[in-house]
Amino acid sequence: MGADFHELNGFREEAHPDSFCLPRAKDLVSAVQEAEDYTLVQLLSSTLPDKKKAEVLIIDVVCDGVPSQNQVGIKYRERLALWVPNDAAALIEVLALRKSFPVLMHQNNGTHNGPASLCLYFEPISTVTRTWTPQRFLRRIQWWLEQSAKGELHPADQPVEQLFFASNFELVLPWNFDELRNKEDIKMALVRSPSRPDGGCTFCLKPIGSASNLSKGLASYIELTLPTLVQGLVERDPFTLGELSSLLAQRGVNLLPLLNAALSDGIGSGGVPIGDVETCAVIILHIPMVREPGGDVQRIACRAFLISENVHQLGVKTGALTLHEKRYFAVAAKVEGSFLAHEPVSEWKDEPIFPMSVLKFPDSPAALKQSSVNYKGPRGVLVGAGSLGSAMLNLWTRSGWGEWSVIDKDHVKPHNLVRHIAFADHVGELKCNVAAELSTAATDGAVKVTAINGDACDLGAQTIQESLRNANLIVDASAALDFPRQSSFQSNLPRHATVFVTPNGNGSVLMMEDHDRKIRLRSLEAQYYRALIRQPWGARHLDGNLSTYWSGASCRDISVAMPYSRVMVHASTLAEQVMLNTQADAANIRIWDRDAETGGISTYNIEPKPERQLDFDDLAVFFDEGLAAHLNELRLRALPNETGGVLLGYYDFNVNAIVIVDALPAPSDSQASYGSFERGTVGLLAAVQEASRRTADIVGYVGEWHSHPPGHSATPSRDDVVQLVEISLGMHMDGLPALQLIVGEDDIQVLQGKMKS
Repeated sequence: MGADFHELNGFREEAHPDSFCLPRAKDLVSAVQEAEDYTLVQLLSSTLPDKKKAEVLIIDVVCDGVPSQNQVGIKYRERLALWVPNDAAALIEVLALRKSFPVLMHQNNGTHNGPASLCLYFEPISTVTRTWTPQRFLRRIQWWLEQSAKGELHPADQPVEQLFFASNFELVLPWNFDELRNKEDIKMALVRSPSRPDGGCTFCLKPIGSASNLSKGLASYIELTLPTLVQGLVERDPFTLGELSSLLAQRGVNLLPLLNAALSDGIGSGGVPIGDVETCAVIILHIPMVREPGGDVQRIACRAFLISENVHQLGVKTGALTLHEKRYFAVAAKVEGSFLAHEPVSEWKDEPIFPMSVLKFPDSPAALKQSSVNYKGPRGVLVGAGSLGSAMLNLWTRSGWGEWSVIDKDHVKPHNLVRHIAFADHVGELKCNVAAELSTAATDGAVKVTAINGDACDLGAQTIQESLRNANLIVDASAALDFPRQSSFQSNLPRHATVFVTPNGNGSVLMMEDHDRKIRLRSLEAQYYRALIRQPWGARHLDGNLSTYWSGASCRDISVAMPYSRVMVHASTLAEQVMLNTQADAANIRIWDRDAETGGISTYNIEPKPERQLDFDDLAVFFDEGLAAHLNELRLRALPNETGGVLLGYYDFNVNAIVIVDALPAPSDSQASYGSFERGTVGLLAAVQEASRRTADIVGYVGEWHSHPPGHSATPSRDDVVQLVEISLGMHMDGLPALQLIVGEDDIQVLQGKMKS
């Protein structure tokens, strides 16, 4: 029959299920024993260290849906091993023990002594475990076998495995230039851009450390701070060094000694080899301006001039340097406070200079002003540096809004370039690093984004948890349910917001907690779903993708086909809305629907309601005051008779929660009186299915509700308990607990029922 696990080193046969210690293994044994199509053959456990410990169920399964003599070669009865690892976050592996079991595409590598490993799920592990039960797991195995046998499991499009001042010249200063120029240990250099077709070019002043890493040509930088000048008539630009010298002399400034001091600076006693050629130089004049003699400096005027002469040759012409044995030496000497130099060659005055516009990279305050943003922003954490997250971060950092850290564990793949701020050279790099790098590059370092590689849900990662706790706003753009649901249970974290674009790219959603986090994301999510179920716009809001494509060979490498333009439309809206809503203390749910043909956008607002929480043994039940008000209204309408209906919601075992989203009214064929209520069924299945469809199969049936007559509380009657047992029996087939909600005169009670295996 294949591998004999009891003969493998590190495994022993167990005689009784009680010998198992892994909870999932025990639950599986019970589920197999209850299932008609499964037979428990053997129990095995490893004697390996705890981290590698595993427990294995050898079972036989029969599938009525497997065609006889199918071309694939799957049999009606197959022997399988259910490999349960000690890591509760890992999936249970299903191994086919028949040596002749067919090699199919939807199989894992099969690392355990060769047996075929069935790939049961397309979704990420966290999505699978959210609603995983042993009973559903067993049915999934049968579904896999039957679909594979029919040749209907593998999609045909999945690939097989394989992988100024008008001037042509500009000088741009750093955003923190005043700080840098006053630091003795900071040396500056000019990085020259390629010449433009009009003959102009741009020079950027850079700290020499970063300039040395750039491929652009370096040029000399000469900075002169002039004596204070009294403002007067505007002078025309000089075009030679002589004209500049004369202009400054009229204002009492002798240019030559200042120029020579700069030209000889850095020329050590050993001189500079003649081969060290620098093709141009830039003179930057810092001119303190006053209104009248002796007055306070009003501003520092800045003007720059480009000299196309080699600076060392210019130094010889001005008398600052001398050329000896193919080396340049400084000949200037400082005597009694003034500079004396060898007689300069008069032709230095004829040296052409070109006026340069002096610009400056904006710092954060300047960026905020230019962006018409009056709020400097939070100390924020962005969870998810994907298509939407990276675009929003780019918008925030360019406007100088916020100080950001970004958490992501994914890397850039080739297909990401279609819909991400990354470039081709970034393929293979971590998305968080790319987002941080591009934010720094776009702002010349005025905005620094801290990249954190990892999973924001990892509660054991100190760096991640510290960044989350030290923030005052966390924005989730991960497009997954894991982080917003998990973070809702962490009270030591700051205010959260979550943003996402709908699957077809025509809609987007912003959910933001209140400042004090009294209404968490989990409740906002449920209230959003309720609006989807009830409102006309919800009918098509979460409609499926335009299309999908396989971005790799793995079963889970499925990506959405969507134009980047749609992402950017919503990214701009969401980025701005997060900025605006952060200034308000209230919670908010806002939805945008866009007409792709006209570009028109409809906006819908949902007023969040406070949340109620009921704690049971191992699960917490949540619903909000909006639902409570709805239930009370349904009861009042039906008085004096009782009424009831179905509860809609979702389970999430990753956070041990059941969230009630909505309550459907009584079907038309229901029987009601003053003291009793029997729910009908007309239209009910369709209503539940529609609710599920509108919410992308997240919301479904979770139980029943009914009301009590006037003057009665929500205390359950004997009949109510019987009903709960009946509901629990029905839910047991899926291994799920059932809820019963009772609406009384002044209270609401929720009961939970679950059958023990």
